[in-house]
Amino acid sequence: MRFSPGKLTRFDFVLAALLAAGMIYGALRITTGLDYPWNWQAIPQFFFRRDSTGGWGPNLLMQGFINTIRLSVWGALLGSLFGFAMGLARTSRSPFLRLLGFLYVGMIRNIPSLVLIFIFYFFIGDQLMPVLRLSEIAAYGPVPVRKLLEFLFAPAHLLTPFLSGVMALALLEGAYITEIVRAAIQSIARGQWEAASSLGLSRNQQLWYVVLPQALPRILPPLAGQFISTIKDSAIVSVVSIQELTFQGLEVMAATHLSLEIWTTITLLYFLLTFGCSLAVRQMELRTGKGWA
Repeated sequence: MRFSPGKLTRFDFVLAALLAAGMIYGALRITTGLDYPWNWQAIPQFFFRRDSTGGWGPNLLMQGFINTIRLSVWGALLGSLFGFAMGLARTSRSPFLRLLGFLYVGMIRNIPSLVLIFIFYFFIGDQLMPVLRLSEIAAYGPVPVRKLLEFLFAPAHLLTPFLSGVMALALLEGAYITEIVRAAIQSIARGQWEAASSLGLSRNQQLWYVVLPQALPRILPPLAGQFISTIKDSAIVSVVSIQELTFQGLEVMAATHLSLEIWTTITLLYFLLTFGCSLAVRQMELRTGKGWA
């Protein structure tokens, strides 16, 4: 259903006037009442810079912005895999699988995110990465492989913390996606299962051919919203020196002391990224709604 603005009332005009007055008052307080020497002309240089060849390349803020996108995409992809697997486990007939899904959701959602980030950082950095030898491959492997790993993830010296952050972020988001998948499957009427069973379909066939096609339209909108939440949650990995947007902003702020300018810029960059995703989600909801209708 498309949004219809309807007829504007006096109450709408009053609310719009109050909102405009509040914005004007806030802008005046910032520009005149706040005793702060604004220096916006220093900000653009931290987006792009000239490299050794004379061309333009991303500087600190843009590098952080790109790394935030990388973190969010990988965290959302892996989180979706964890979430779908655990969501199916939570709706399984097997008591063991249901218990496994319940323990996963219960543990992840009741452990502070910061603690989980540190656990994965030290575990992957000290235990898992030397076994996988990914850092060695990224540093000394064939040139095409090194370039591919750097493009998809991070340079060799930053690969370990990056993968640690991705795994922690994926597990965090996967716990919420698990509940999205479980709720969507359980929202399908029991009669659909019974009708599929009466046709002679096995449990797996009922799930994949009858229930999931009906649950998918109910999964996609909250799943897309969870991706937007992943973008915002990615800022927490800055505590383990992953050079995403928040971390790079802190580095620039420490060097320049442009506190308000940097935080305002970071806020706008996050807003542009999340608002763009919100518009894309809205279009997806409209199109999938038409398609499934």
